Amino acid sequence: MIVRSFKDIEDTDRHVKSASGTWESKRIVLAKERVGFSLHETVLYAGTVTSMWYANHIEAVLCVEGEAELTNDETGEKHWITPGTMYLLDGHERHTMRPKTDFRCVCVFNPPVTGREDHDENGVYPLLTEPEDG
Repeated sequence: MIVRSFKDIEDTDRHVKSASGTWESKRIVLAKERVGFSLHETVLYAGTVTSMWYANHIEAVLCVEGEAELTNDETGEKHWITPGTMYLLDGHERHTMRPKTDFRCVCVFNPPVTGREDHDENGVYPLLTEPEDG
């Protein structure tokens, strides 16, 4: 059994701040736990724009605080995301988030992330893996 709080991982290697400066993520469950998914609390900062494309992952996002406009960059469709709203990127959709306020969400990734990922120039997380136990 693992018990851990977001407070426990503040300012550790599990507390990742993006190179773009538009978000930070506390990664409470990672690939090294070997449970088949990763779990994060992510904050996208008010007034920023973040374009993403999880070409290698499926992501589910549940908004718990704040408001943001989500744009499906492939169709142009826009959605207003508020607390209690979930979106699932089950088709690896390219998308853009425009938070009106600081936007706090809980995210689940499959396959799980290692904690070392940041978006590349295309908004993609590379598919990193943990070494097999030997």
